[in-house]
Amino acid sequence: MTTAAAGSPRTYQVRTYGCQMNVHDSERISGLLEDAGYVRAAEADEQPDVVVFNTCAVRENADNRLYGNLGHLRPVKAKHPGMQIAVGGCLAQKDRGDIVRKAPWVDVVFGTHNIGSLPALLDRARHNTAAEVEILESLEVFPSTLPTRRESTYAGWVSISVGCNNTCTFCIVPSLRGKEKDRRPGDVLAEVRALADAGVLEVTLLGQNVNSYGVEFGDRYAFGKLLRACGDIDGLERVRFTSPHPKDFTDDVIAAMAETPNVCHSLHMPLQSGSDDVLRAMRRSYRSERYLGIIEKVRAAMPDAAITTDIIVGFPGETEADFVRTLDVVREARFSSAFTFQYSKRPGTPAATMEGQLPKQVVQERYERLIACVEEITWAENKKLVGETVEVLVAVGEGRKDERTGRMSGRARDGRLVHFATGELAGQIRPGDIVHTTVTYAAPHHLNADGAPLAHRRTRAGDAAEAGQVPRTPGVLLGLPTIGAPAAAPAPVGGCAAH
Repeated sequence: MTTAAAGSPRTYQVRTYGCQMNVHDSERISGLLEDAGYVRAAEADEQPDVVVFNTCAVRENADNRLYGNLGHLRPVKAKHPGMQIAVGGCLAQKDRGDIVRKAPWVDVVFGTHNIGSLPALLDRARHNTAAEVEILESLEVFPSTLPTRRESTYAGWVSISVGCNNTCTFCIVPSLRGKEKDRRPGDVLAEVRALADAGVLEVTLLGQNVNSYGVEFGDRYAFGKLLRACGDIDGLERVRFTSPHPKDFTDDVIAAMAETPNVCHSLHMPLQSGSDDVLRAMRRSYRSERYLGIIEKVRAAMPDAAITTDIIVGFPGETEADFVRTLDVVREARFSSAFTFQYSKRPGTPAATMEGQLPKQVVQERYERLIACVEEITWAENKKLVGETVEVLVAVGEGRKDERTGRMSGRARDGRLVHFATGELAGQIRPGDIVHTTVTYAAPHHLNADGAPLAHRRTRAGDAAEAGQVPRTPGVLLGLPTIGAPAAAPAPVGGCAAH
């Protein structure tokens, strides 16, 4: 392989946009490149040998953002002979050869179905001094069979499925990720065990629609069984999942959440709209009564459950009465947090050509009212926790003001963000450690705990963080991860409102 300089390996950076699925795909891209001999460039390095953009296509400004960033790299590449730029992910799957036509200085374009081809495509483009565009229409290999360079010592993503069988009119994801493909439960659990054996405390099960898991092998209760099986894994303290779909949400999953000690009482349940007419137009096969019924059952089984959601404002044809109904459902559901989006027209989706596209100013005004309503509720719900003791898994990068305030930050078991004072334990608490502390103040989006921690537990994940190590999952389904030294990684940007 050609190197950047005699005797030195080529360096790389991966820049990620979009949802958790993309964040996890970027871990695989890093694992593949490091297996091929590349070395992670420092975050401040402005001239890595390879820059990979892992893109999202859900939002309307995704294209502008990509091409703007590609434009910024053009003069950098011109001054750095041998530098390569690769574009992958959902936008690459959608735009294909148009990317090289619009930005001819791009070297490689690869899709969502052939991540594993990236090192070979980079080699081929370098050898042929020509752009390589390879987009497959179906999955080449299940992504979890690829080597993965994990970004965290304490929390890991585990894909249980890829693709989606739903046909929501606003969503472009099924056409870019394909039909749902499920992993076998034994393969999923082997990966979870490997992470737990490496000291990872928290695992999030990922899928475009996690609770339709099992559709490929004919077991509609497979997801609930998978949650219960995670409860038998030694060392695994927290299990989360995202995202479910209300139409597939079954009572056995609620029971599994309530009865499995390490499954967190947090649920991300996309609403999208509180109006039945809008849900019908979105081709969401549930109605607001069904949605609220699920929330009621979850709270009956787990009174402490924190429920978050996704909401789209301004879908084509949405009336003022439709929007008010959304506000009504938000008030009744009492969400602990909500990801709110203004409807974004995506070419290729049925909604893009629907009548009744709303003026920007109408959508903006409703969006601001929704934000105000959500924040009023999330603040009230958070205030109920003042005086309560919470268990916090200490994290990296969650508290932007931590250095100035002298606090550290992490997530409570219910997923809420907690900024906490370290007291006399300053310098002893590491990312990946567990802290118990008392909430002293609530804001709409976070909790503060300004007293000294009540307890601090050092963990293997904290040891690994202190030593500058992260787990690496090899490109096989079984076996233990190895450990590799990390460099600072850019934080994921944006979110996916697909479900």
